[in-house]
Amino acid sequence: MFACSSIIYTGHALRRMFDRGLSEQEVSTVIQTGEIVKDYPDDSPYPSQLRLGWVNNKTIHVVVSKNAENNSCYVITAYYPSSEIWHEDFRTRRQK
Repeated sequence: MFACSSIIYTGHALRRMFDRGLSEQEVSTVIQTGEIVKDYPDDSPYPSQLRLGWVNNKTIHVVVSKNAENNSCYVITAYYPSSEIWHEDFRTRRQK
């Protein structure tokens, strides 16, 4: 489980979530229970992760960063992964 003391949604994330019909609850569930697809330890200002989860039979990717000092999580973006870009497992990108 990915523990966050609070979840903060960036303006970009909120716009994309609205455009894609994703709720804060769905994104929060993926953050808390989803699996790590990719780590980005060198992201700034905080390391981030691409997380994969399923909510209400929907496959969702969430990019989230975490401030380790206070355990605040920042949602960078959230989307439904496309089968044109991702293999069937939604964990592996297709080669171009």
